[in-house]
Amino acid sequence: MPVIDLDQLAKRYARIDALRSVTLAVNEGEIFGLLGPNGAGKTTLIRLLTGSTRASGGSVRVLGLDPLCDSRAVRRELGYMPQAPALYEDLSPRDNIRFFARAHDLPSIEKRIDELLDFSKLRDREYDPVHTFSGGMKQRVSLACALAHRPRLLLLDEPTAGVDPRLRAEFWNHFRDLARGGATLLISTHHMDEALLCDRLAILSDGRVLACGTPRDLLDRGHTRIHIWRGAQKSVLETHENYAASLPHLLQPYGLHPAVTKLEIERDTLEQIVLRLIEEKLEGGNV
Repeated sequence: MPVIDLDQLAKRYARIDALRSVTLAVNEGEIFGLLGPNGAGKTTLIRLLTGSTRASGGSVRVLGLDPLCDSRAVRRELGYMPQAPALYEDLSPRDNIRFFARAHDLPSIEKRIDELLDFSKLRDREYDPVHTFSGGMKQRVSLACALAHRPRLLLLDEPTAGVDPRLRAEFWNHFRDLARGGATLLISTHHMDEALLCDRLAILSDGRVLACGTPRDLLDRGHTRIHIWRGAQKSVLETHENYAASLPHLLQPYGLHPAVTKLEIERDTLEQIVLRLIEEKLEGGNV
């Protein structure tokens, strides 16, 4: 049974369709990315998973449960890190984590707080008020709070927004460790380099899923331009969708001739693929 199971999920705000017939399944131990521009529907989808808003159509199941009707059971297994840290800024990291741990009635709270302070590398600032922290440090506190009760499912909405590259790499090391431990992570992002670190991705635009698959699957939907030099003269060959299969055929006329002095393969980036899919959708093309 998928940890997250969405079937034709829709959400409408007045005249705005935030989500339009979204169907997705996320499996246990998977890092699943939601990739798309601002306003694509990523945050709305996460809110539906937390049960903080009601769907306008379709169905949503979290750990086999309805997040609205079974809200208490779902929240026991769910960790949520919003895009803007929801912290008590006059409190210290230790006190913030303690507050969220008590909400789940955890045993051995102080031991768990110590583990999370070490995990998030906040031990040297554990008693300082959060309002004195940088944006990246607040994100670390927020992640620690979301992990207080060892959730089976972790929802992360732009978790590295405003975080420097070094800390972003640390976050992703943490995410992979959590997944290896059996947790399932759903991560909303618009960073293409982060999206490539996910096990699978769904590309959202205007409330619709334009594509879903592994990063490799999505990259294979891109185009490849192959350039061949014969001596000093460059020949630009046509664009191909599957260069691995096309390249041998393209090189046959050259017969591995010594005049072929250089080969260059230029593949579409994930960003180019995403932009093309969005443009095709806007133009009414088939995706």
